[in-house]
Amino acid sequence: MLNRFFASVECVKRRLNPLEAYLVVMSNAERAGGLVLAATPKMKSVHHIKTGSRMYELPTWDERIIIAPPRMKLYLKVNAMIQAIFRRYVPAEFIHVYSIDECFLDITGSHLLFGSTDEIVRKIQRDILEELRLYVTVGIGDNPLLAKLALDNVAKNRPDGIAEWRYEDVPETIWKIKHLEDVCGIGHRTAAHLKRMGIFSMYQLSQTPLPVLKSAMGVIGEQLYYHAHGLDYSRLNEKYVPVNKSYGKSQILEKDYRVPAEVEIVIREMVEEVAMRLRQNHVDTSVIHLSVGYSKYSIKKGFSHQAKIPSTNSSHALIPYFLELFRRYDEREPVRSIAISCGKITLKAGLQLNLFEDVNRTLNHEKLEVTVDKIRMRYGFKSLMHASSLLNGATGLKRSEMVGGHKG
Repeated sequence: MLNRFFASVECVKRRLNPLEAYLVVMSNAERAGGLVLAATPKMKSVHHIKTGSRMYELPTWDERIIIAPPRMKLYLKVNAMIQAIFRRYVPAEFIHVYSIDECFLDITGSHLLFGSTDEIVRKIQRDILEELRLYVTVGIGDNPLLAKLALDNVAKNRPDGIAEWRYEDVPETIWKIKHLEDVCGIGHRTAAHLKRMGIFSMYQLSQTPLPVLKSAMGVIGEQLYYHAHGLDYSRLNEKYVPVNKSYGKSQILEKDYRVPAEVEIVIREMVEEVAMRLRQNHVDTSVIHLSVGYSKYSIKKGFSHQAKIPSTNSSHALIPYFLELFRRYDEREPVRSIAISCGKITLKAGLQLNLFEDVNRTLNHEKLEVTVDKIRMRYGFKSLMHASSLLNGATGLKRSEMVGGHKG
């Protein structure tokens, strides 16, 4: 894992030591509710500021603090440089990117070339530090689970940033983890469910009979039982690509939208982006879903409705269906959030026509959308946009310059 990746990259760009600097990467810093996306170790140890903290929690009296806006394109570029270093020691098929700042490597086949596990780990740490000035923590294990748990629970707090957990160590490692939530795969809801069953620790989980867990929690209970014993049979070179059950997009608007026409512009833009993804994956949808959240000052929460439609992936066909849902259920309250999704996904079998359609017109629409998709994929989404995206309320132009919901 790369220590506080976003914050570390920002420190390096400013020629600062990531371990000594007082820096936070913050989204929407101009607002009191601005969100901390990453913070350096000093910010956490001295000011108790960490990922998820808010702007109003920041001790602005400390002049050493640097507030950096997120630069997602930069972080992705640095991540690509790190992946290149990994590939010096491990074939690409034995690398699994877990997140932008975490990655699994299977170095089983690398020992003859580069030495022992410890030697390979330290070489990778050295290369990344010397070339990119970034500090790396490493968890070592007999499988991805043990490596991840060693990283999360021990490596991050060691001076050399390395921890090793093996099968034989399970009673002294996994079973000694104090909080269920400190284990990857156990969130607050799962932990609460286990506690209702009288299970409050990893040791108790390991001693609970498998049939009991499976009966109470299904396949998740079975997985938790094996994880409590340090068992994980996944192989990094055996990639599993699940078929998407739905395609969607959501956004929280920068202000309350009081004009329905402006909301409709945003819905149009969002549907176009989702429809483009459907076409790229050669699938159709026959169920659409629209959720609209009202302002926090409204006495109503909003609405969430879905509708069955003829199977399609056409923007031209989908937009009217979403607008119809909005117009039917909107209560003329200020809108603050919008979410759309397309479900009941099927592989596209061909072009469906009915007796009342103009065949040439339908085919032309399809060709036009495919052409627009190709242009946008090459030159970016904003290379071709409807004129309505220049009107008040439109967000597509601004969001097209963002990466991961933040400024690139």
